[in-house]
Amino acid sequence: MSITVGISVILVLSPIVEESLQVVSDLELLGIFAPNYFLMVLLAQFFGALLGLLAIIFGAFGAHALKKSFSAEQLTSFETAVKYQMYHALVLLILSFNLNLETSLEKYMIYCFILGTLLFSFSIYGLCISASKGHKWRFLGPITPLGGLLLSIGWALLLYHFIKGFI
Repeated sequence: MSITVGISVILVLSPIVEESLQVVSDLELLGIFAPNYFLMVLLAQFFGALLGLLAIIFGAFGAHALKKSFSAEQLTSFETAVKYQMYHALVLLILSFNLNLETSLEKYMIYCFILGTLLFSFSIYGLCISASKGHKWRFLGPITPLGGLLLSIGWALLLYHFIKGFI
């Protein structure tokens, strides 16, 4: 169910993102200054806001609608996914407003946070919801640690970004 919602959100938002990218491209053709890092900042802000919005919605959904159909363990896992999603939504927003996101290191950091959050949290959502329906999607099990690994890499890159001048 959550995969269907995620795909629907992507299908609805993809024309909006495509149009935004076209506007930026048009600005560059007109000679109006639109640096390359602008797109990366926009990407981080977009995903930060989207993931934050979805964390609030999923958190409320889990606290009210799913409370009756989930076991205590499933509810705890679902809440963990929501928390990690919100933490990393905030990280994306903070980084997008404080860094130019123009170096490869900064770009990889943002990609790790976005992809890691999607893989980690949404695989847990899928596992919890499918298990509560009696048909656990076991193929999602290996995806969760991959998302966690990408989140860890993102944090390691952030740490390196801060200490690289001292090494």
